Amino acid sequence: MDRFTWPETPSLKAFQVAKPGIPFIVVACVSTLFLAGIHFHTLALISFFITLFVCYFFRDPDRAVEVGEGYLSSPADGKVIFAEVVDENPYVEGKCFKISIFMNVFNVHVNRVPFDGTVKAIHYHPGKFFNASLDKASEHNERNALVIETDQGVTFATVQIAGLVARRIICGVNEGDRVTRGRRYGMICFGSRLDLYLPTDFACRVAIGDKVQAGTTVMGVLS
Repeated sequence: MDRFTWPETPSLKAFQVAKPGIPFIVVACVSTLFLAGIHFHTLALISFFITLFVCYFFRDPDRAVEVGEGYLSSPADGKVIFAEVVDENPYVEGKCFKISIFMNVFNVHVNRVPFDGTVKAIHYHPGKFFNASLDKASEHNERNALVIETDQGVTFATVQIAGLVARRIICGVNEGDRVTRGRRYGMICFGSRLDLYLPTDFACRVAIGDKVQAGTTVMGVLS
């Protein structure tokens, strides 16, 4: 039996970009060509490097998930900055095991479904734009939460949180949708954070400071 499986059919493209990034890339390319056309060579060179960075930021590599009973995958690339039980939260009743992942501007920003289930609710909250590495970002920043119920009747939440630079949260699923572990479901444009609210008996396999990858990294076991 294979250790890894593809949740989505891999692309044949050598370099894949997320669809939300295409307008940004087009604008950057047009700006570069315009500046070059009017012979503003220094500005054109700066714009060229900005274009390269925008393409890099919106990269969207395919990811395989590790096969395992109850495995829960990371929903985002980044660094774990919080991993402990919290007494309350706005999405799941009672105490939860909360994991926070901070994404800097160099991380892949496409978000993936952590575990198979059905989207029971979506909660969008407009808010402020504090640095996403701060704890208060979970409560005060713009955010979008998916509440998912697994086939075993377990409820958990995955929350996209805008950061200091981020100004656009994209979510591609709706209430009632069936979602599958490792599949893409949205992204946050430019520097942000993602919180997970899990049952208190979640067998966590990551610690603060660990680097994780969306889809690929097993965060722990959900019973």
